[in-house]
Formats: sequence, structure tokens, C-alpha cells
Amino acid sequence: MLKKRSLANLPTRIQKLERISRELKGPEIYVKRDDETGLEFSGNKIRKLEFVAEDALSKGCNALITCGAVQSNHCRATAALGAKLGIPVFLVLKQNQEPDYIGNYLLDYLFGASITLITEEEYNHRRGNVMLRLRDQLEKKGLNPYLIPEGASNGLGCFGYAYAIEEILMQEKEFGRHFDRIVVATGSGSTLGGLILGKELFEHPGEMVGINITADAPTFQKRISLMLKQALEHIPNHQITKAVNSSGSHPLFAQQKINIIDGYVGDGYGKSTQMEWDFIKKIAQQEGLLLDPVYTGKAFYGLVQEIKKGSFDQDQRILFIHTGGIFGLIPPQGLQR
Repeated sequence: MLKKRSLANLPTRIQKLERISRELKGPEIYVKRDDETGLEFSGNKIRKLEFVAEDALSKGCNALITCGAVQSNHCRATAALGAKLGIPVFLVLKQNQEPDYIGNYLLDYLFGASITLITEEEYNHRRGNVMLRLRDQLEKKGLNPYLIPEGASNGLGCFGYAYAIEEILMQEKEFGRHFDRIVVATGSGSTLGGLILGKELFEHPGEMVGINITADAPTFQKRISLMLKQALEHIPNHQITKAVNSSGSHPLFAQQKINIIDGYVGDGYGKSTQMEWDFIKKIAQQEGLLLDPVYTGKAFYGLVQEIKKGSFDQDQRILFIHTGGIFGLIPPQGLQR
């Protein structure tokens, strides 16, 4: 399979959430602590960047360019990656005004990343052009830059969580039981895409479920379907790819097969309601588990609401992947004491 640059603290542990499971009187809920992949990297992004880093270095690249929101976990992880590898990182960040040095933005600065701020409108419509101009400027200076899409969300990035499924299978073997559903927050798509890919590659019997925290389910179904097609290009000799090439179709590509639970975006990406903050506080006090306001707080809230609605069988075992984002808690936006 593909090569990667080992950077994360793996395998991450799995723990049962005893009190919330008892309270709901429903499925057993477990959490995979990918917030513990490393203090600097902290979260799901580094699993993807392990493959990106290997690809970049194998191609002789000596600079990294990527983009995201001003508090992007992916950009912070990329900045940390560049510092660790000793190569410069250039970030294109979405922000309408000069931000304070807090949270991930502060860490970007501490890791030495070069930052270009652009407005939300520029980011949504022209960030690709901004990144290409930056690449051209760096090439004129003699650098060989490597472009990483938002969230490292492309076919290559999917392999981070494809291999996480192999890790989960080994842990399930130790437990002597399988998880019926594996649930994850969906913000750019490649984490869920990777889980779906891993299910096929390593024959996991469970269902992979995303809870979107931005956009809507059809948007992600289309996006993830495309990423999975891209992912198979990296394993041309695999039996799955061969089957697709001979038949022209595969369940991986079918948008309607990508299970995303919609309805928990709330006030929008990076915006938290008081109800969501109350829920984050409840889980912190009930389980000693910190969720972040952008990704895991919304997604885990959605999971609990769906359990209450009866969307999950009572005898199921659910694994929620904690994708990190803890620096989004510092300082909180909109939190009322």
C-alpha cells in the first residue's frame, strides 16, 4: 500500500463513555481519542498529513502551501509539520479583519508559518488562484512548493483514515467485539471518506456515519464520492481498483451510499449556540471529556440527539472518533458563564 511519514502518536486509545451510555439507556458509546495524536498536531489532520508529507518529500518539495479558516486545525497541524521537517509553510487564511493572536492562529505564528490573510469572499471564490500565485512567487525564489488542499481533503488524504480502520480492527480484536457504527464529524469530507475506503480495504463489518458541521449532506456526498475515485488512483493494482476498472462502478462511488446525518450545523461553521456550549459543558463534567465547539461538540450533540430519536438500535456499539480541535476552546467565542 502507500508509504507514509510516521508522525502521530498511534494507536490512539479507545474508551467507553460509561455515564452517557447509562443515561441514554441505548447503545454503548465509545470514543477513539484522536485528540491525542500529539500536542502539536492534536487531532485527525496529522493522519492525513503523514501521507501528504511523504508524497511531498518524495517529490523533492521543500515548501508547503495550504489554506483554511483563521482558526483552522489543519493549518496549525501543517505549520507544526513544517517546523518538524525543517521546511517553510505558507498559509492562506480566511479572515475579514486582523485577528488576535489566540488559539490556532497563535500556534501558526509560533511554528513560524508565513500567513496571507484574505477575506471570506476571496477565500470562497478565489483561494485557489491566491495559492497558485503564491506558488509561482516561491518558485521564482528557487523553492519547490507542494500545494495541500483545505483539510488535506483529497484522494491521498483519505488514506489517513483508511489506515485508521486497520488500527480499529486490531483494537476490536483485543476487545473481542466489533463496533456497529463508527461516527465522525464531517467538515471537509476526507475523514469520513477515509473511513469508507478503509471499510472496503480492510473489510470492516460496521457502518461509517458522518455528521456534517457545515454545508449539507448532498454537498458532502458528492464531494466524498469524488475523493474516493481519486483515492483509488493511488492504488492502481489493488483488487478494488481492478474491479472498478472492469465493471465501471463500485459502491464507494455511489453518493446515496454515503451515510451523513444532516441537521446539526446550528448557526454555521465555527459558530456555537448556547445550547451547544451547555452540551459541551455537560459532557466535560459527565465524562471528563473535552469536545471542541467547531467539530466534535456539534457532531457528538447530533449523535446523542439521534440516539434519543431512536435512530440507533439499543444493542449497538457506537465508536465516536474524537477528531481534536481542542485549541478552538481557547478562548471560547460566544460562551456565557
